[in-house]
Amino acid sequence: MISAERNEFMTRVGAGTPAGTLLRRYWQPVALVDELEGKRPLKAVKLMGQDYVVFRDEQGRLGMLDRDCPHRGADLAFGRLEDGGLRCPFHGWLFDATGQCLQTPAEPAGSKLCTRIKQNSYPVVERAGIVFAFIGEGTPPSFPDFDCFVAPDTHVFAFKGLFECNWLQALEVGIDPAHASYLHRFFQDEDPSVSYGKQFRGASADSDMPITRVLREFGRPDISVTLTDYGLRLTALRELSERSTHVRVTNVVFPQAFVIPMSSEMTISQWHVPVDDTSCYWYAVFTSFTTPVDRQQMREQRLKLYELPHYTSRRNKRNGYGFNVDEQLKDTYTGMGDDINVHDQWAVESQGPIQDRTREHLGTTDKGIVAYRKLLVEAIEATRQGRPAPMLIDAAQAAALSGPASIDGIGESADPHGYWRRADRHRREKCDWAAPRLRSQATTS
Repeated sequence: MISAERNEFMTRVGAGTPAGTLLRRYWQPVALVDELEGKRPLKAVKLMGQDYVVFRDEQGRLGMLDRDCPHRGADLAFGRLEDGGLRCPFHGWLFDATGQCLQTPAEPAGSKLCTRIKQNSYPVVERAGIVFAFIGEGTPPSFPDFDCFVAPDTHVFAFKGLFECNWLQALEVGIDPAHASYLHRFFQDEDPSVSYGKQFRGASADSDMPITRVLREFGRPDISVTLTDYGLRLTALRELSERSTHVRVTNVVFPQAFVIPMSSEMTISQWHVPVDDTSCYWYAVFTSFTTPVDRQQMREQRLKLYELPHYTSRRNKRNGYGFNVDEQLKDTYTGMGDDINVHDQWAVESQGPIQDRTREHLGTTDKGIVAYRKLLVEAIEATRQGRPAPMLIDAAQAAALSGPASIDGIGESADPHGYWRRADRHRREKCDWAAPRLRSQATTS
């Protein structure tokens, strides 16, 4: 357990808070690219307690501005997209994607007022189906050459969902390898051939054993945590027999993302992004190493479970997460359906809006959480002292990063760590978009 003061130190993200100042040094997801399509490509967003509006102008340029008009504070989320920018309906003031005021039409003819007005604007870029924004000071870091960012658009799919709790407890469920054997336990194994797009429903790589069976029957993983240049690597080993071991490698990408295996052909890169202190969005990029992603199928699967425009789960705390006692007895450990994101949502929301960590008692399998909190506190302190923090990288450093390797498979017990490295390399050698990079790395090393 930790003190109440340390808990506040790690969790609060408003302007000027220690953790909020740290997170503002990094690019943050603020919208799906899909949300800026249609007749009116504009969306109001809240990030770390502050309100913004993201839009695409008539020329296709992305912009993100403070949401309140600098004239008299009216809501720019209701603005008009016209004449090269975003126009406030109150008095017609027009702003371009950089925040520069272009027109103040109600002012007297010849007025130069617009030349002196500039709304706060923020860098925005598209990556892997997500719009990322930078709301901190100075130069933003470069994007690492991770799989989700270097794969072609045809091989990635992005989605998101809302959690009504603090970002840190939402992130911590993803860096806990032990919970999958319980929270995501299914009592019946599904045919892997119909598992496309579903998490924890296929077969482990290099085997025909369903992941559901592995997690159900082998509930005591041996977990190791390794400090890396991007954050942490977590390796969970489940010994199936004297000869074979299930190996699951997941990664924490500092400050608030993780990369996990979804299937033998896909990985998931997921960010937990604070809306404010008591809510957050998860943004996930599914990256395929084989065929192009069937975006229509994956989107349709998820729209059955989530409601737009806020991407809220149809199973949530207001309806008891759809809990069904017969399902809990016969089908799933939770009784809350097949979507593991709902399982995670119940687990983290049930801890309260902000988990009271003064009451927790961590165990051996929580070593990933312990390691991450240590990394987080050190980075917050470094930021307060004006020192560097992890993953504040330049272009050269970004180009040197790859992967990170994320594997769920079954290999020989004699060399489980060698197995996941070989499995990762084998997958890349067969991948049209990853193989050239692998050859390039071999040439330069």
